[in-house]
Amino acid sequence: MGPDVRDRASADPVQHSRGAVVLALLALALGGFAIGSTEFVASGLLPDIARELLPAAWARSSEDAIAQAGILVSAYAAGVVVGAPVLAAVGAKLPRKTVLLALLVVFVVATVATSLLPTFGLVVAARFVAGLPHGAYFGVATVAASELLGPGNRGKAATSVLAGLTIANVVGVPAITAIGQAAGWRIAYLVVAVAFALTFVAVLVAVPKGPGDPTATIGSELRAFGRVQVWLAVALGAIGFGGLFAAYTYVAPITTEVTRLPAGAVPVVLIVFGLGMTVGNFAGGRFVDRGIRRAVIAGFVGTLVSLVLLLLTARTPVGLFAGVFLIGVFASVLGPAIQVRLMDVAHGSTTIAAASTHSALNIGNSLGAALGAVVIAAGLGYLSPIAVGIAVTVLGLGIAAVAFGLEQRTLRRSAPST
Repeated sequence: MGPDVRDRASADPVQHSRGAVVLALLALALGGFAIGSTEFVASGLLPDIARELLPAAWARSSEDAIAQAGILVSAYAAGVVVGAPVLAAVGAKLPRKTVLLALLVVFVVATVATSLLPTFGLVVAARFVAGLPHGAYFGVATVAASELLGPGNRGKAATSVLAGLTIANVVGVPAITAIGQAAGWRIAYLVVAVAFALTFVAVLVAVPKGPGDPTATIGSELRAFGRVQVWLAVALGAIGFGGLFAAYTYVAPITTEVTRLPAGAVPVVLIVFGLGMTVGNFAGGRFVDRGIRRAVIAGFVGTLVSLVLLLLTARTPVGLFAGVFLIGVFASVLGPAIQVRLMDVAHGSTTIAAASTHSALNIGNSLGAALGAVVIAAGLGYLSPIAVGIAVTVLGLGIAAVAFGLEQRTLRRSAPST
């Protein structure tokens, strides 16, 4: 596939001043910050949420109640899986700024609802709705950033938008978790809603109006899913992040029950994870633009090693912090690598491909959280989700080998004989 196809989303960009481009990228990244906050803050507040919304289960067993509360993470992830391809396909023809603003309105409403609804079932429903615009936002924002940065910079575009998510894990998630522990988890989600409202204003003011793709149709965008390599790339994201989230979803009880640190240490652990993501994101864009296959393999192998380290050493503070940091590093390499891989194999359906990356990653999110809940509920302890994550990551590495092997075979068949 030639570079003209791969860079179609960013070809012939409208010229903007450097200052305007920077402001637009910051506005798009602020959305990533708010999304990272809403996605990850539940992991640090699961015990608080379970205690309030599942009092009967909590009275019987706090472990069972926390495992049940993990459904909140899975519900958000399920919303991403459903919403990303559908909303991206529907909005592909519309101006990107219009789509982004509409998605942010949904984020604000659903996050406020999360904070105010009285029962566990209704909060689960609100988390599902809050997840619907997640993938479409990242997909549309990545394509918009690619157009601003120009051809050959898809990795940098992806990491520019994802930079907000990594900063959220350094600053936003730990701070909002601390607020939630002090003032209640409902206040924490109101803070997240304010972040989405501020993003709406920033996008309205700073992002150029640029048109959508007038030739796009729902059918043409969905046609990407007729390709085997697209499904293999989706599987890479689902399996790869399934391993990560099997461990990360339960970082709060791992910190307090396994490492035996006080609850106040949970935000510190989240900061360390965010620092790892920041380091990985800083290098990830350039790494991806220099070779996607190498970036995917490095992301999987690094995640695998990090999970093994965490499993073996999580009983010590040093082991906990080191393992969580390294998982953050390699997650930030793997995410944009899979995103660009999907954009490559989608053959021009760039918006839905970029959005579907987040469907794939959140299938992994949901899968990891659910598998972790199963082994915890089975009485295998809070380290057992890490073991599950190791097995799932090995499977992801195998899928990568299959995808790249099939692609290499296809390239050899199509090469002209001499």
